[in-house]
This record gives sequence, structure tokens and C-alpha cells, in this order.
Amino acid sequence: MRARLPTAIGTHGSDEMTGNEVSQLGRHPGRHGGRARKQQKGRAVDPAARDEVRALIGPGPHRRDELIELLHAIQDRYGRLAGPHLAALAAEMRLSLAEVYEVATFYHAFDVARDDADAPPALTVRVCDGLPCSLADSELAATLAATYGGTVRVRHGACMGRCEEAPVVSIGRRYVARADADTVARAIAEPGQDGVPGGFVDLAAYRAGGGYDLLAACQDGRSDVEQVLAALDAAGLRGLGGAGFPTGRKWRFVRDEPGPRYLVVNADESEPGTFKDRWYLERDPHRFVEGMLVAAWAVEAAEVFIYLRTEYPHLHALLHQELAAVREAGLCPLPVTVRRGAGAYICGEESAMLESIEGKRGLPRHKPPFPSQVGLFGRPTLINNVETLYWVPDAITRPERLRDDAGRPLRSFSVSGRVREPGVKLVPAGITVAELIEQHCGGMADGHRLAAYLPGGASGGVFPASMADIPLDFGSFEPHGGLIGSAAIIVLSDRDDVPAAVLNLLDFFRDESCGQCTPCRAGTEKAVALMRQGTWDRALLDDLAEVMADASICGLGQAAANPIRCALRYFAEELP
Repeated sequence: MRARLPTAIGTHGSDEMTGNEVSQLGRHPGRHGGRARKQQKGRAVDPAARDEVRALIGPGPHRRDELIELLHAIQDRYGRLAGPHLAALAAEMRLSLAEVYEVATFYHAFDVARDDADAPPALTVRVCDGLPCSLADSELAATLAATYGGTVRVRHGACMGRCEEAPVVSIGRRYVARADADTVARAIAEPGQDGVPGGFVDLAAYRAGGGYDLLAACQDGRSDVEQVLAALDAAGLRGLGGAGFPTGRKWRFVRDEPGPRYLVVNADESEPGTFKDRWYLERDPHRFVEGMLVAAWAVEAAEVFIYLRTEYPHLHALLHQELAAVREAGLCPLPVTVRRGAGAYICGEESAMLESIEGKRGLPRHKPPFPSQVGLFGRPTLINNVETLYWVPDAITRPERLRDDAGRPLRSFSVSGRVREPGVKLVPAGITVAELIEQHCGGMADGHRLAAYLPGGASGGVFPASMADIPLDFGSFEPHGGLIGSAAIIVLSDRDDVPAAVLNLLDFFRDESCGQCTPCRAGTEKAVALMRQGTWDRALLDDLAEVMADASICGLGQAAANPIRCALRYFAEELP
């Protein structure tokens, strides 16, 4: 009997409001005899709300790119974004209320409430409905909803980046791994926020092992830029966020552009099945920080922005703590700002991430930042992901660490699903999924037999066990209708329903579509509707997938077609 996976109930984001309700945001409830007074363009501000917002954000002036950070500050304090607070924030930032509202409602992390009566419950429990978590316990959300009734709000949530510890539940800003009814009950009884994790290599330990020697050599002139770039080329370091572009060449392109220049770190891994950046930051954050500062030195960046997903509050605390230690040690000569994402998978796309850092909705730009280099604030911008920068010190000073004893390049794989030992596996690139499972994951979980796998997370396609001998490397899956991307391996067994898994993936893409282009916005919605009809209209789904892949303006809509096409091509006998 195959277990069917639940699909998302509605969207992960805030409840939608009508145009009339938006106009009410500037009105404070309960005043003037209980009737809302008309305000011109919603800009009149309640004095109490203004004072509360000023107490949180300070007197200003506030830059436009700080908007999302300030929205986080309000929600962290009050548990929601109430209409009066949004109106006050708009006035303080000298923005239109519409600008503030459209940003607040774009991101899943924000709860927008019209007034106190519309406020969410004091406690919200979100159950991850990413594919690995749904495989682990497809009924957890229903169990918790039945247990707590209306006393606690139970909602589905997008992937929380802890796929190797599925299922995962968030309770406010606290995350419960391998969750069940008992562990959730204990966490509800002791609410809080995840703090700095223990057991990582701190600054003293990292420096004792030679850490920051490379950065010091760069900063005092013992190493020049051409030496560093040549070392990156020789080591073969490539972008490890999915694109695989040669790192040294990318740095050269940015360095050749006129200044000022920026460095942006993409730490917004939101692809279901992907968690390697979190894994490395939790264990050895200074290796990443040194690589980041070397990159900033090489391109002569004026400022660094780390865009870290909001679902990693413990890493926000860790990076703030360790970056302060690095500054105190005199190793960081330029501003480094950690920006919280707000729950939008689309912001993993580079141009959408830049929009978000600038305080806007995460809509992909029609002209990407690379290779044109029209990046952050309209200036040349180097964008690297966490793992790429993590390996920079070794690539330059100890390149042998990037290869195994046989000289094969190493690659980090995030492995989740039906294996005994999930986690991040540093193994030779080109290994097959069969070898990866048997040699590095302890084999399949008890009672499970390999039936299918995803080589690149939600967007990488789904392949049967009969294709488990394809090398896991850049370019290997494109001829077969998939891609390896950031190397997020999700393993399915003979107890899992592949069509239900594909529907789960399309539900994810539908909820995460930014809505900017019709092929993605309407295509993902129509695909989900067609799959839910019971019997799949295969010809229509195939046509729809072709339009999405060919006409969507960014990788989300283009890659959303991969699971559909793979299901039609490789699992035709299992489709309803």
C-alpha cells in the first residue's frame, strides 16, 4: 500500500485582502464611536501606532532598502503587521502605504492583519510540507490541528531547510526536528527562539589552525589578486548554488567593472531537499567568513550583504556574534550586513534576491545581474552562495582538499528521504545515487527499496531506480529532462506514491511563484488543478509543461515543468 502525500492547504502566505480592505489599513479601529474615519489615501497615522513604531526602528531617516528589516522588527515585537503599524511605518519611511503593503503581503513570513480583531492567535505552529517532511509523516499537520483545535493556529509551511531531520515544525521562531505530537507539545509549553548553536569552530579555534592567514596575506600585500584568481582557476572551483560557473572567472568579470562594487552572499537555500549551506555554517562558520572577505577584497567591494533565510534564526544569531568577533579582531575592514529573507523561494533567484535586499518584492528582473553586472543598487555585484565561499580558502591554499585520494573533485550532496543516514555527504562528483546510498548513507531505510529519486531538489526532476547509474554531476541530467542544481538528493521508496510526490512539488511551485509572468503563475496553478482531477490529462499536462519551460522568465517556472515531464516520461504506468 503506497502512502499518499498531503498537498498544501491554500498558500503559505498571508491571507489576501480586497482593495477596500487595503484602504482601511490607515484607519485605527475603535475610534470615533467605533466607526473608521475616512483618511486621505490611507496616510493619516494613529499617534499611538507612530510612537510604537518609532520606539522600535528609531528616529531615522530610514533607507528604502531597510523596509523588510523594519517589517521584521515590527512582527517580531507584535506577532503581526497591523494596519496602523504599516501606515506609521510608511509615514516614517516616506513611502506610500501601497509600497509597504505590497512588500509585506508578498512574503510568507509576514502576518498582515487589518486590526486587532483580525490578529492571528498568539501562537502559530507551521508544519513543513516539503517533500522530505511529507514522506516522513504525511498526517502530522492533521494530527496537530485535531489536538489543539482553535487554541493554536496550525498551518502548513514551506520547506524549512532541515530535510535530514524530517518532519520539521516551527513554533514561532523555534524549530522542532523529527517532530511528533509529544515533542511539539513540549515545545509549545516552553516557547522561545533558537539561539546560537553549540559545537562550532569559533574564531580562536579557527585561527589556531591557520584560519585568516590567507586573508591577512591578501590584505597586507603578500598575495596579489592575480595570484588568488589563478589559484581559483587551477583548483577548478565552481559556483555551488546550482549554476556551476567558474568562480575565478566570475570574480574577474566583476572586478573589471567600474566601482563601487558590492558582494552579495546567497544564503537563501529554500529548495526542498537543500540544506548544505546551513550544515556548513553550523559547523565551521569562519571558513565561510574568510572566503567571503577574500572575495570582497578581490573585487574591491564597498559593502557585503548576506541574504540569509528567515527560517535560520540560530544562524542569524551565530553570524552576528562571530562577525562582531571578526571586526573586533581587526579582520573586517568593510561593512557586512546580514539581511533576513522573509520566506520566498523565488528570492533564491539572483535578481529577485537583489530586489529583496533593496526592500522590494522579490520579482526577478528581466535582465539578470550577470554577466551584465547591473546588480545591487544598479552597481556591479558579485553574487556567490555560501558553499562556494566556504571552499575559497582551501581552493587557494590547500587545493588538494577539494579532491579525493584518486584526484577526483569532491561535491557536497544534501541527502534526505528514505535512507538510513541522511545528511550532507562530501563525496566525489560523478558518483551514482546507488553508490551514494549504499556507501555513504547506510543503505535504504529498513523495509524500503529504492524506487525513485530527485537529483536536484524540487526542480531537478524525478527519475526511476532503473536510472540510478547516472553520474551525479553538472550536465549529466539535462539530456534526461532534469538537472542536478545544488545537489539535493531526495530518495523515494517502493512505499511512496510518485504521482503524489510530483503533485507535492507542483503545489510548492504554485505557492512560491512570484506571479510576475503568466506561464509560471497560471501554469503551476493549472498543473495542480489538472493533477487533482483524479485522472491526469497527459497530453494537456505535456503541452502545459512545454509552455512553462519555454516562456517563463526565470528558472522557477522553467524548472517547475521538470517533475511533470519526468512523471509523464518515466512513470507513465503509475499515473492515474
